[in-house]
Amino acid sequence: MKQFPYSLLIIIAFLPTLSTDAQVRLPKLISDGLVLQRDSEVIIWGWASANEKVAVDFNGKKYRTTANRDGNWSVKMRKMKSGGPYQMKVSGKNEVIIKDILIGDVWLCMGQSNMVHQMDIHDVLYEQEIATANNPEIRHFKVPTTPSISGPQQDLQDGEWQKAVGEEVRPFSAVAYFFAKRIYENKKIPIGLINASVGGTPIEAWIPKEGYRNFDDILKIIEENKDTAFVNGQRRNRPSFNGDSNEVRDKGLIGPLPWFDVKFKPKDWRRINIPGYWEDQGAKDLNGVVWYRREIEIPKSMVGKKARVFLGRIIDADELYINGVKVGNKTYQYPQRRYYVSDTLLKPGKNTFVVRVTNNFGKGGFVPDKPYYIFTQKDTVDLKGYWQYKVGEVFEPIDFSSFSNRNSDSPRPRRINPQNEPTSLYNGMIAPYKQLPIKGILWYQGESNTGHPELYKGYMEALASGLREVFNSPNIPFIYAQLPNFMDVAYLPSESNWAELRDAQLKSLSIPNSAMTVNIDLGEWNDIHPDNKKDVGERMALAALKLAYKEDVVYSGPIYKNFKLDGNKVYLSFSHIGGGLESNDGEPLGEFAIAGEDGKYHWAEAEIIGDKVLVWNENIQHPKHLRYAWADNPDNPNLYNKEGLPASPFSIDLTE
Repeated sequence: MKQFPYSLLIIIAFLPTLSTDAQVRLPKLISDGLVLQRDSEVIIWGWASANEKVAVDFNGKKYRTTANRDGNWSVKMRKMKSGGPYQMKVSGKNEVIIKDILIGDVWLCMGQSNMVHQMDIHDVLYEQEIATANNPEIRHFKVPTTPSISGPQQDLQDGEWQKAVGEEVRPFSAVAYFFAKRIYENKKIPIGLINASVGGTPIEAWIPKEGYRNFDDILKIIEENKDTAFVNGQRRNRPSFNGDSNEVRDKGLIGPLPWFDVKFKPKDWRRINIPGYWEDQGAKDLNGVVWYRREIEIPKSMVGKKARVFLGRIIDADELYINGVKVGNKTYQYPQRRYYVSDTLLKPGKNTFVVRVTNNFGKGGFVPDKPYYIFTQKDTVDLKGYWQYKVGEVFEPIDFSSFSNRNSDSPRPRRINPQNEPTSLYNGMIAPYKQLPIKGILWYQGESNTGHPELYKGYMEALASGLREVFNSPNIPFIYAQLPNFMDVAYLPSESNWAELRDAQLKSLSIPNSAMTVNIDLGEWNDIHPDNKKDVGERMALAALKLAYKEDVVYSGPIYKNFKLDGNKVYLSFSHIGGGLESNDGEPLGEFAIAGEDGKYHWAEAEIIGDKVLVWNENIQHPKHLRYAWADNPDNPNLYNKEGLPASPFSIDLTE
């Protein structure tokens, strides 16, 4: 066998590497449809082979640079006015063309599920908005969910710019879309929305390491998470959940016939009502899998037509089967269940509907006061009423004491969920484009931090300061949404973690150049994802018009400022009263409560006197504390300004 010279083998081995390294490459965000920030020195960056010469041609200018020995390169472009579309050519040993670029304002949209929620999820309420969407100058880039606990990443895994035109608007964040639409109608400049949001995530995951300088306990966690051996050890020792096993124990799936099969004959099934929770209907303290079954009468007029099923909300996960065919499923409790049914599935007369519900803890079942029906364009069949049910599997109770507190000195292992770890979502979803200038930040989050609201203000300050540092923009507008009303309505003064969290958000207005939108009137008692995303987005737009665009607008509802005590009467002053204070429903002001020396709160009388609110309770002669709208879901918080914006909930100590 003929031997190749060793030196030739070396050259051949390196040929693929040289070819690959020679390719000029741009970040995923810098792609067709890109929106760049106007009136800013925009940095364009990427990768090439070591010492490769790179040229960027854009908007009549040519910028030249040379990649360093690691293959990194960047150019700083001149400031530009709004406009476009333009084309960008990046040349090295190869050439890359980026098309349809606009110059306008870029907003970073961050948070958890209420920022995630797409127009598509709310397509019933916003059917006309979707049908008439026709603005190619409003664009949206959904950053893929990419946690990184090891440190900041260099690029995104995927993603593309989409235009607010017809069906293409469906993946847009609904809050961000209505924000952008309002800004565009006012300013007539292109708007780019970078949507970095993930459902169910805590604020800690979004804060850059730079924001944690005064958090020694979290800095320790960040360093621990860089140690792969440590992280793997924690995962091996973590407490187990019922869902951690791949073994199927559900009787509804392991018998001769699965319980969703039309040939299966149910025996000894019990009666239960939909909607409702099974704990309220005779199934005590049950966590596990429960099957629901019912024969639904479908009229001949619905057969052969596409249909939709609305199954409200289900706690926690569900699978819907019609006539033995799986129609849809959701894996967690919060999405609304809206499933499409093919035009070949329904038959005239009796149709077998089966819902498999999985619940891990708390009350399981079907959330009340939601829509439950199947419909076509002209016909509707109600699904509420009595069904049959049978338990397929019972889960062992979860021992929550086996989980260590993040701030505890306990030696028990942490349950590491990468997308919930400090800095992880910043590292993977924001750090890759921190070079790009942006106009401002929109933040809608807090639900996942209501367990420890006392920490939230510090985290908000860390988030704002950290992001401003990494984006090298120390005064960038920071606009955030206060949590709306949620859960059972409170008819007596009570304590509330959601109220505590809202108060932390209120106090976060101490952050310079920040604004908070009040949404205490936009929630739903039975849905942590209320349908009304338009008003949230438009209130954020009002704040942006003030902070970022310097418009003379009333952008906030009344915010408590100070008090004056006169005997047993309290006079409250507010900022952001606009054209004046009012009761938005014409009824006496509600939701004010006063506590005396015993600390027990009682409802109080309240009335508007000029630009102040007078509050009193005749039975409390020495008031010590006062609250407004202090509840998960206050009954009637009706203090507004004349511009139609609600007052923020608050709590004050009258001894100060």
